[in-house]
Amino acid sequence: MTTEFSFLSAARGTAFLFPGQGSQQVGMLKELVAASPAARQTFAEADDVLGFGLSTLCFEGPEETLTDTINAQPALLAASIAALRALAEAAAVQPNAALMADLADAAPNALAGHSLGEYTALVAAGSFSFADGLRLVRTRGRLMKEAGARTPGMMAAVLGLDEAQVATLCSEAVQRTGGIAQVANDNCPGQVVISGDRVGMEAAMAALATAGAKKVMPLAVSIAAHSPLMAQATAELREAIAAIPMHPPAVPVYANTTAAPLTSVEAVRAELEAQLTGSVRWTQSIQAMAAAGIVRFVEVGPSEVLTGLAKRIERSATRATVNAPENMAVFLAAQQALA
Repeated sequence: MTTEFSFLSAARGTAFLFPGQGSQQVGMLKELVAASPAARQTFAEADDVLGFGLSTLCFEGPEETLTDTINAQPALLAASIAALRALAEAAAVQPNAALMADLADAAPNALAGHSLGEYTALVAAGSFSFADGLRLVRTRGRLMKEAGARTPGMMAAVLGLDEAQVATLCSEAVQRTGGIAQVANDNCPGQVVISGDRVGMEAAMAALATAGAKKVMPLAVSIAAHSPLMAQATAELREAIAAIPMHPPAVPVYANTTAAPLTSVEAVRAELEAQLTGSVRWTQSIQAMAAAGIVRFVEVGPSEVLTGLAKRIERSATRATVNAPENMAVFLAAQQALA
């Protein structure tokens, strides 16, 4: 299977990052879609695969329907792949021949995606097709929604404490109450998200505040993502993952739960199952990529959340966002200078 990024040259030391749920917004990529036939075709393909107007939902809303996890997940995957294909399209018409050198071999050194974005990264890496990815995350979104309806939970952002402190205090709260509370996302130093049931979370949140957290903010969600409350969705998701053809990623995809590269089909299937209930180790993933020689982080999709996190994790790395004609032009000019 071909990858989605073989157009790039001079990409040594580059990682592409793909955003997760929460980055969606009504009107996302509308300007890019108006300018790019490749982006328009990507959304049209998504509409056809899913059998409904996902593109209309992305561009016109309503917001509450787009935000519904069953819609937000395929919407974000489609938006990020649309941006990636638009970038490839823009690179193909660049006049500088050096930019297009060694097309067959050039590629980023690494890919990673935050939670749902990990599926996008695997599509980009050629591990499975765009169509299969859309169907898979639609199923994932449905299963997570159903799990949240059966066993509602909570999530909260914790600012000002490191991941180890947060994990310890959550574990102690669980031991005291018998509830559920764990680190869901270690986003960057001083920014951690926790997830669990009300009993465990309320005890953990109180302990975190007492321990000196600058802020403990409940999030406006009823789904306790990346916690054991999602375990009831595991069996059906495992079946869906097993049902689609997969290939080893053509470029290492750094896994959410281990912060290590995925290099085999078996590892990909195990990771996608594990991350449903496991923690997103984003800080460690960025650090691992930097240790492997990554010096540029490029967020591909409708937000700048991950570039902001990368800045706080690896301040010496350069960063870019690709989601509009103007920032694509800036990125391609930078690549041209490196070629």
